[in-house]
Amino acid sequence: MLTVLFGLSGAVVYGFADFLGGLASRRVRPVTVAAVAAAVGIVPLLVGLAVLGGVPSWTGTLWGAVAGVSGGIGVLLLYAALAIGPMSVLSPVTAVFAAVVPVVVALLRGTVLSPLATGALVVAVVAVVLVAVVRDASGARLTARGVVAAAVAGCGFGGIVLAYDMTPGGSGIAPLVVARVLQAVLLGAAALVVVLRTGGPVSGPTSARPDGVAAAPGRRSGRARSLRLLVTVAACGVLDAMANVCIQAALHSGDDPATLPVVSVLNALYPIGTVVLAGIVLRERLTGQQWTGIVLAFVASVTLALV
Repeated sequence: MLTVLFGLSGAVVYGFADFLGGLASRRVRPVTVAAVAAAVGIVPLLVGLAVLGGVPSWTGTLWGAVAGVSGGIGVLLLYAALAIGPMSVLSPVTAVFAAVVPVVVALLRGTVLSPLATGALVVAVVAVVLVAVVRDASGARLTARGVVAAAVAGCGFGGIVLAYDMTPGGSGIAPLVVARVLQAVLLGAAALVVVLRTGGPVSGPTSARPDGVAAAPGRRSGRARSLRLLVTVAACGVLDAMANVCIQAALHSGDDPATLPVVSVLNALYPIGTVVLAGIVLRERLTGQQWTGIVLAFVASVTLALV
């Protein structure tokens, strides 16, 4: 029960963080948002480490480093994939690989799932696809390069779950701090490279005249927008860090070998949090397909909790 509760909580919080990151990316380059959010996320993890404690170890540090590199590469490849291909196809590809890779690893280790649990996991993966598929009017063409980048990005996100699963139970949040520091460094370096290559500003103009010339915003409104942007990015970083804590807690909530595949699939349900928050904040209407995915995810989660 705790495994499913922590796993679902992590997925929902991940989804909220992605929503806020998406909002901020409308004004600032996505890689810059990811880098700043990763850096901000170090703070709540350090606070959690001081409050909750944990025993640093070489094993925990090693797997924390693996999680940080894996997550950083996953983010960068996801951005690369979405830049060259249709989001409606590549986003679900990433989510499915993020769910399936840890499941495959668990099965190769010898984990045996009951028929009911196997069916619930399959239903959850289907739910991921239904929720993650979005409208795409960009007209971008599907290419092998985009599919490979999305698949490897999903493997990177799945690698985070695998790495956290390998951390010692007594290490607490220490491996998460290591992972977040490395991810912030990696994404920060990528953001710097993008800025140097383009030679342009980190963000585009906030408003424009009808003739296409950027209009200078008022000083007060400009400060207010900057403050909202800063708060949005900071909240994204904090929520993302909290989601990592939930996922690690789910992985270490019991000794059942089925914990890893269950958590990995539940973690991939993060698009639910994104679309639900978009519906509440932006008044975006969920499609019938997405509602079906949410219902299936609920059914699968309840089934896994009762197995």
